[in-house]
Amino acid sequence: MAVDPPPEALTSQGEELIGTMLADRYEILQLLGQGGMGAVYKARDTELERLVALKLIRPELASNPEILRRFKQELILAREVTHRNVIRIFDLGQAQGVKFITMEFVEGRDLRSVIRERGKLPPEETVTIIAQVCRALEAAHAAGVVHRDLKPQNIMLDAKDRVFVMDFGIAHSLETPGMTQTGALMGTPEYMSPEQAKGMKVDARSDLFALGIIFYEMLTGVSPYKADTAIATLLKRTTEKPQPPAELDPTIPKVLSDVVMKCLEIDRDYRFSTAREILEDLGHEMPTSIRTIPPTMIQPAGASRSLPGELPKPKARLQPWMWIAGGLALAIVGAAAFIFRGGFSRAPAAAHAPMTVMIADFTNHTGNSVFTGTLESTLKLALEGASFISAYNRARLRELGIPPLAALDEAKAQEIAANQGLNVVISGSLDQQGDAYNISLHAVQVITGKTVVSAEEKASNKDQVLFAVTKLGTSIRKALGDPTSETDQRFAMDTLSAASIEAVHGYSVGLEALGSGRNDEALKDFSQTVDLDPNFGLAYAGLAVSAHNLGRPQDADKYIKQAITHIDHMTERERFRTRAYLYLLNGDSQKCVDEYGALLSRYPSDSGANNNVADCFTRLRNMSRAVEETRKAVKILPNLATYHVNLALFSAYGGDFKTAATEAMATEHLNPSYSYGYLAEAFADLGSEQLAQASNVYQKILTMNPSLGATGTADLAIYQGRFKEAVDMLQKGAAADTAAHRADGAADKLTALGYTQWLRGDKSAALAAVKSALDLSKEVKTRFIAARIFAATGEASKATEIAQGLANELQIEPQAYGKLIEGEIALQKGDGREAVKLFNEANNMLDTWIGRFDLGRAYLEMGAFTEADSEFDRCIARRGETLALFLDEVPTYGYFPQVYYYQGRVREGLKSEGFKESYKKYLDIRGTAGEDPLLAEVRRRTGS
Repeated sequence: MAVDPPPEALTSQGEELIGTMLADRYEILQLLGQGGMGAVYKARDTELERLVALKLIRPELASNPEILRRFKQELILAREVTHRNVIRIFDLGQAQGVKFITMEFVEGRDLRSVIRERGKLPPEETVTIIAQVCRALEAAHAAGVVHRDLKPQNIMLDAKDRVFVMDFGIAHSLETPGMTQTGALMGTPEYMSPEQAKGMKVDARSDLFALGIIFYEMLTGVSPYKADTAIATLLKRTTEKPQPPAELDPTIPKVLSDVVMKCLEIDRDYRFSTAREILEDLGHEMPTSIRTIPPTMIQPAGASRSLPGELPKPKARLQPWMWIAGGLALAIVGAAAFIFRGGFSRAPAAAHAPMTVMIADFTNHTGNSVFTGTLESTLKLALEGASFISAYNRARLRELGIPPLAALDEAKAQEIAANQGLNVVISGSLDQQGDAYNISLHAVQVITGKTVVSAEEKASNKDQVLFAVTKLGTSIRKALGDPTSETDQRFAMDTLSAASIEAVHGYSVGLEALGSGRNDEALKDFSQTVDLDPNFGLAYAGLAVSAHNLGRPQDADKYIKQAITHIDHMTERERFRTRAYLYLLNGDSQKCVDEYGALLSRYPSDSGANNNVADCFTRLRNMSRAVEETRKAVKILPNLATYHVNLALFSAYGGDFKTAATEAMATEHLNPSYSYGYLAEAFADLGSEQLAQASNVYQKILTMNPSLGATGTADLAIYQGRFKEAVDMLQKGAAADTAAHRADGAADKLTALGYTQWLRGDKSAALAAVKSALDLSKEVKTRFIAARIFAATGEASKATEIAQGLANELQIEPQAYGKLIEGEIALQKGDGREAVKLFNEANNMLDTWIGRFDLGRAYLEMGAFTEADSEFDRCIARRGETLALFLDEVPTYGYFPQVYYYQGRVREGLKSEGFKESYKKYLDIRGTAGEDPLLAEVRRRTGS
């Protein structure tokens, strides 16, 4: 059993920490290494049940306020780098006065140990590794992050030769103030660029110089700048070009040698401008022997921030001796690195029963509308500084049938709070006396009506009103049991009251519009807010939500990134929420889980975080955790229809159709007009094989949400083999969605139409449908389904183009779908072995139902009947996921019946006596309609 370490153990940072528990969360398992920054351990995160790498920062570094500020800033930047070849950073924590970061743990070896062991690597293997490092750098540079200390020790290879780059910018942030003042060097001298050695400002091209040194060493086994001293090594790279690798070893392809030498240009203006350019040179000018490397390893991925195309005139070179001599020893010590793998997390908050509050409208006696709605939103932020308090989201009032802009006086707030199972209602008033203002608050328990606290504050003028409100929030927090020190709360108050009251009012108006579904108005309100206060981070977040709701993903991405740049103007909880929302928008489900996990460890009463992290868990196909988190949200707010419908849907996806039915009924009881409550009921009916009941529910949805109802009704027709009927419904539904400017809804129906036409055997109609879908939407699922149709109908080149585009996305899900398409192309060519390989790779990236289905088909193609049977059994056990293949509540149960057809073929191949049972299940589902071309074959195989 792990035990808490004694205080003195943290000062030594050695093996004596093994077996101890850090910050009540991290069980230290193994010492991985030690260096200039501190010690690195393999640890188990007991909160999220995963392995992490935990790096303790030396106390003398972490105790310096300036270093700590830079370090935090660098970590925030580094966390924005999202790529499969970049080590994920999770969080920054503290235990017994010592700072630590936790990061993704990678079981493997660093590139330095590989080079030392083998001397040099073959060109093919070298290119495979360098290409992945380029992809990592491309993603980092696009996010505005320069590594500044790239070296083989910071490059990890796992057992499958997947490459991970780590430590983006971290070592640089830990330089001491004295080093900064004297222009001392930071970085590892062996891999330092000329401009870095001169103390000049670095950019992305400095990383490319370091990459060139690594490339050189991997090809030749020696350093390009060999010298007797570190100073001489630095001097060489600023005055001399190294001998080209191809001259050292004629077996090295000249094209690779040329790439290396261009990376090592002394003047950075003559180097490659971007990592993408290196990838392009490797991909398009590769000798035949090297082209055997899979194209996905060498082609560029994603967008990059490129430098100007034309090279400026080289600048005059400085004499080197004046900048090399000072502080070299500090550079060497400060640049020491070590092997680690991991991410960071915050220590969990002290246990306290969750407390939910409802804030009624303040009574505004001043006649000045700038205060209307403004004080309530400020008070909400102030109260939620306490880990156990969550203020009811007033945007949810619309779900309760409260009209937009309706007054929420104390009596109405009491009624809603009692209905929703909340704990406390807070009401307040604002009065003006000359230039001064008087603010009073009154908090009462919902069940007993007992007063919790009454408090008043005076503000000497209008600009001090927000500050006074946050002070009152402190009084309420204390009365509710918050032990946070006044000093910490004072910092939060300074953060909250920094904006002008006009800006906060604009933000509040935007929130009200957002909660009422008036997204265009909200976008305008939030835009006016940032015009008033360009540093108001939450207003940018509001812009992101509005743009997302309006179907403008590029704008949403732009705004949420702007919010991140102003994150220091937010409260701690809002910082967590903003970062997590970024990951929700860009589809990085693992980082979404990590960020919400960190939020919940600090603010366990945040039901919204429970709800959102559950959604991220579903996208990782972890349905049990999704259900678990949603149950926590329901426990905190037991009468919120949204949480119950999510619990119903996630339970259905996980195959628990009984719970799904129960929670769907609860949703309908709480909100009879909520169409997704009925969708959850239909999903529960489908999973329980109650098809007639599901049909009735879909008919009900048609009257409430015609677009959703049409999709569901058509999907049920596809499931039952009523293809002509499905085609008619989907064509009409797509036309209606297009006329209503619901492009994504129309695309969903057109891809379903393409799938249906393919099932019917009408290839031309299938192709026409998916091509129309692609004209309307470039969503990942639209491209994926279209590519499957292209592959299945012989349009391999079009399928390959889409697969490459998906493979170049930053997130795992589209990359996995790209790999599935490659596998489908191989399967259509009759290459079952290659298909199995590709499908397995996809499933290792993200374990999806469709991936398992495809893998079963590939095994069948190879005659590997036992393996195929195992996959189809998994598909049947996980049939809940086919209710909405992309877990976005768009019905797709029509994909499921074919499992029984393929299972029949497999068991026939196994010579199983009961093989006909699988075929009969297929006939039971689609035999009555009589339209499916497969029916004749199935009946022949069963002898019927």
